[in-house]
Amino acid sequence: IPILYVMHEYLQSIIDRDPAAKSKLSIILTYPGVKAVLFHRIAHFFCMAKFDLIARIISQTSRFFTGIEIHPGAKIGKNLFIDHGMGVVIGETSEIGDNVTIYHAVTLGGSSPSIDSERQRNEKRHPTIGDHVVIGSGAQIIGPVVVGKSARIAANAVVVKDVPKSATMVGIPAKAVNLENKGKFRPYGVDDKVKD
Repeated sequence: IPILYVMHEYLQSIIDRDPAAKSKLSIILTYPGVKAVLFHRIAHFFCMAKFDLIARIISQTSRFFTGIEIHPGAKIGKNLFIDHGMGVVIGETSEIGDNVTIYHAVTLGGSSPSIDSERQRNEKRHPTIGDHVVIGSGAQIIGPVVVGKSARIAANAVVVKDVPKSATMVGIPAKAVNLENKGKFRPYGVDDKVKD
């Protein structure tokens, strides 16, 4: 059954990225990020069907139970792993590729949502995240920036400009410290080649 294969692949991708994951059952029962992604899939379905109120109710219910807020309009690829998750915010026009890892307190936000809101309603105003990206805890990625494939965003970095593929970004505002990430998983976006 295709849905069982997709679920198996998703749960295995989490086990591959999280040494604390002991079993698929424990992931299903105790990982708030898994619940948030599941709720988002349902909310996104209703959003695409133009049942916006139902979509937002599902989204806010998920937020209440998980501490993770994903706008129903956000587009999410396969195997998104939100580890710990508390305080994660993913804005309406965000796009997230496959096999992305996001840690707690991350924001994929708009740059100036309170300025000229009417004009921004139909604009792309949130980030696009490429495949295999790791976003460390507390990182803020703001505006319609593009984060390239296999990039690493270090904990607490503030990204306001496009990120090249395979780059490791640190600081406020974030700057590239390494452009040769070979796609290895690095928790929290930290790279072993980063020097003082």
